[in-house]
Amino acid sequence: MTQRPDLLIVTHRVPHPPDKGDRIRTFHLLKFLAQHAKIHLAALADEPIAEATHRELGALCERVTFAPLGSTRWLRGLGSMLKGDSLSEGVFRTRSLVQTLKKWGDETKFHAALASSSSVARYLWIGNLSKVPAVVDLVDVDSRKWFDYAAMSAFPKSWLYRHEGRRLRRTEQSIASWAEGVTLVSEAEANLFREAVPRSQPRVATNGVDLEYFQPEPEPADVNGCVFVGAFDYRPNVDAAVWFANEIWPNVRKQHPKARFRIVGRRPVRAIRNLSSRDGIEVVGSVPDIRPFLREAAVVVAPLRIARGLQNKVLEALAMGKAVVASPPAMAGFRNDVPAAKAANSREWLDAIDSFLIDRDRRRLAGEKGRRFAEQHHHWERCLEPFRAMLGLIPGKEIGPTRSANAGVFS
Repeated sequence: MTQRPDLLIVTHRVPHPPDKGDRIRTFHLLKFLAQHAKIHLAALADEPIAEATHRELGALCERVTFAPLGSTRWLRGLGSMLKGDSLSEGVFRTRSLVQTLKKWGDETKFHAALASSSSVARYLWIGNLSKVPAVVDLVDVDSRKWFDYAAMSAFPKSWLYRHEGRRLRRTEQSIASWAEGVTLVSEAEANLFREAVPRSQPRVATNGVDLEYFQPEPEPADVNGCVFVGAFDYRPNVDAAVWFANEIWPNVRKQHPKARFRIVGRRPVRAIRNLSSRDGIEVVGSVPDIRPFLREAAVVVAPLRIARGLQNKVLEALAMGKAVVASPPAMAGFRNDVPAAKAANSREWLDAIDSFLIDRDRRRLAGEKGRRFAEQHHHWERCLEPFRAMLGLIPGKEIGPTRSANAGVFS
């Protein structure tokens, strides 16, 4: 390959700063692919964009556009549902991005295109982009998440969530019929996709972790209690934190009266903020760097009852050499030999946390195993390598035929 080809990437969220799950994956994928192609990035924006983001993404990409989702996103979502599509596709549909991508497709002969989720995949059918070989990084099976929401909710929310799950399942099936390739973050998610879309051939491209940034350090003398990190305007994290505070933490405090439970992450909703009134619970909220809070905790917990994909919060804790206790859903995206304690019920949670709180050597050994696991299985460059072949970015590797099916376009 004599020169880097032009690659279009469409993302449902601005991939910087890499401070939450989808941004972390997309940002590192962007950095990886920028070594092999000229990146044209089209990103939907749901919050103000910092100058640092403009600089970082501008340095990586040949061309960047940000399309604000705006205050009418939920009205667009409702309109999408009424037309027979999913709520998610409507929320992420903007006329300004349609117009930009049509213009880009007229101006540039793209070698390939990549969409960051099912909700933005249909942007790849606009104008001349319909002739470009496409890969869709589903990450996880989004329809399954909505079915999980339905199972945990009462009517009428259960009906709405189940309805959205069915619409997204149809979208996923359509994508499998026309995309050059579909990627998922774990073998567990790939198996779910195969169940939903028989005869599909998804590829697994798991997440890595920044092994230089998340480094083990000597445990502080005053290490204490548990920490749970995440975005706390996201339903699975809110549900997990509230459940843990109600069902597990009171018994931990009985055995360890000085222990504290810290909840660290962006945008804590009221249900999370209210937990700060409980004994031993501190709601920290947004922080510029989560590492000090991981370092100061004896145990990192991931008590998720709903979980899709691979949990970056668990991976980052392992990379820092921390003892981890996690629920089965939080562990489902990892290999079976992941060195974290699995807790499926209240007794297992209490026993696992208690054993780590009272035994420094046990924490140290668990942390050493966790770091080795992250180094062996979650190096970003190795994890993202499947995308090079799928997008035809390996010299001598031809990308597959252009699309012939028609998935519909935005109007």
